[in-house]
Amino acid sequence: MSVRKEIILAEKKLVDEHVGQIESLVSRVSEIILDKKKEIELAVICLLAGGHLLIEDVPGVGKTTLVQALARLTGLKNKRIQFTIDLLPSDILGGPIYNQRDQKFEFFSGPIFSQLILADELNRASPRTQGALLQAMEEYQVSIDGETHHLPKPFFVIATQNPHQQQGTFPLPESQLDRFLMSLELNYPSPSVEVEIFKSRDSREKLAEVVAILNDHDLLRIQNQVQGVKVPHVVAEYVSQLLQNSRNIKGNALPLSTRAGIGLVRAAKANAFLQGRNHLIPDDIQLVIVPVLAHRLGGNYGIRKGTEWAVALQKQTPVPV
Repeated sequence: MSVRKEIILAEKKLVDEHVGQIESLVSRVSEIILDKKKEIELAVICLLAGGHLLIEDVPGVGKTTLVQALARLTGLKNKRIQFTIDLLPSDILGGPIYNQRDQKFEFFSGPIFSQLILADELNRASPRTQGALLQAMEEYQVSIDGETHHLPKPFFVIATQNPHQQQGTFPLPESQLDRFLMSLELNYPSPSVEVEIFKSRDSREKLAEVVAILNDHDLLRIQNQVQGVKVPHVVAEYVSQLLQNSRNIKGNALPLSTRAGIGLVRAAKANAFLQGRNHLIPDDIQLVIVPVLAHRLGGNYGIRKGTEWAVALQKQTPVPV
């Protein structure tokens, strides 16, 4: 057997092993949060693509539990930041604190310096405080008092926001929405599943028993493998046509930028990886159109309205054969 063939087989074995770990991850989270396998799979795809996730829904449908389950099963260091009207940027990023013993200022790192951040009820904070996340989510570093501080890797933000109709919310600006690779709604469980939830153990008890399936090094390796998935020309053309068509949607849908197309490709690569392929097909794009585009198209109208526009865009753009 040639050296090249041995390398290819070894790489395939490693990919198969990682795909098996991710399937176990989805299965374990699905045991904790019932009737949400599709949403869990999308959240995991976002994680593998190295993006950030926005969840819009009413309180009490499992948003926080989803984040805690992902953190425990991936072995990532995690922090929860509760966004409120009086929260300040320094409460998130940290800042200089005077050390009386050494008579100098020292940098104190805020909760943003973790691997998985739950930004809970992000749209309840003021626009100034919301903006504290912009650089971190885009550049994976923060600049304070002229100094740049790098964030740990991997770095993943899952933000929740309340429906914009609720009182005490500040709409996220387009620049903030664009930092999220994907968005989704968890929605209420079906009546039969809700009955099962009432009969089963508390989710906090289930979380206490969770053992990590991955670690941060595994996750970084998987993210690198996802980035290596190839993009055929016909798929790139399909993504470009989606963007062009978005600029002609009737109503108040926001036109999509090139960054949105890059996001589509990134998320689709993660799905292709999980299917055991090293190249994209149109079906991969189709699967992630709504979660990648809904919050971008919807803007301040919300993810639900954006979903309607994303579905319309999907229908009017011919899928290459």
